[in-house]
Amino acid sequence: MRSQQSSLLLICITTLCMALLGGSAVRGADNITLQGTGATFPAPFYQRWFAEYHKLHPEVQINYQALGSGAGVKQFTEKLVDFGASDAAMTDDEIKEVKGGVVMLPMTAGSVVLGYNLPGFTGDLRLSREAYVGIFLGKITTWNDPKIAATNPGATLPATKINPVERSDGSGTTFVFTNHLSAISDEWKRGPGVGKSINWPVGVSGKGNAGVTALLKQTPGAIGYVEYAYAKQTNLPMAMLENKSGKYVKVDLASQQAALTGVEMPADLRAWLPDPSPAEAYPIVTYTWLLCYKSYAKAEVASALKALIRYGLSDAQQFSAELGYIPLPAPVVAAVTKALDQVTP
Repeated sequence: MRSQQSSLLLICITTLCMALLGGSAVRGADNITLQGTGATFPAPFYQRWFAEYHKLHPEVQINYQALGSGAGVKQFTEKLVDFGASDAAMTDDEIKEVKGGVVMLPMTAGSVVLGYNLPGFTGDLRLSREAYVGIFLGKITTWNDPKIAATNPGATLPATKINPVERSDGSGTTFVFTNHLSAISDEWKRGPGVGKSINWPVGVSGKGNAGVTALLKQTPGAIGYVEYAYAKQTNLPMAMLENKSGKYVKVDLASQQAALTGVEMPADLRAWLPDPSPAEAYPIVTYTWLLCYKSYAKAEVASALKALIRYGLSDAQQFSAELGYIPLPAPVVAAVTKALDQVTP
């Protein structure tokens, strides 16, 4: 009897200590770390989303390495992470290589902009479709080229050499940009083409959106494609681009949202916008995807990841606009929420 009383007393003391510590002894056993790798394009949004979620759920640690979409797909396929991320939705052939199946979830949308470094130039730089395709084909080589001057009347454009800057790593941003170039130029489509990595006709390369942004900042005469959030955060000048309607559009929340207008999200959630039609649309806009397995060996990993994603589809969307991204339209949120049910232990 005395032994039973001693055991009961020990249990009561342990329970009391756990209560006084706020349940930390219990939470310690439930701590979980989610590993992810992939796109740099949505990294500022993902980092904010993950950090805010961790504040609410300190027992869940999310480690995300922004190594590019190519690395994200590769490490996800090799089962080295709990989730991947890519601005280029996985192809059917890529999906076949993943044992257990794939669920691709668009979590935000954003734009690819042409940032530039043109000392002495003030005002809004306007680039026609012919001009920016020509720059990356290596056909337009100086800033005072007639095709650039024609859309910037009254501006003083120097004879500075144009230095194109591209991505060196396998990149979803590259896929989005080259997909757009192929949509508006048959010469580009027949030549360099579309891909996460391509053979660029001209230019120098930087790693990740951050690397390209850094090169643009330090290279006079440079122009390169980066995700809008990086350009916005670093105050990088951005060109106004000619859209499908012939209008020169500045990237902002309204012009990005206009690009998503009328886009139907298919059942597999792979929606592409290579050249949006609305008159007020910014021309280079894309969704970006989180890559999840349909089946997880550990139930706690699946549960933690699904809870994280639900937060990303709800409260975290409020961070989108301030960081330069596009909050997901309500029908897209509904479709992604439904697709999340496919993720199981």
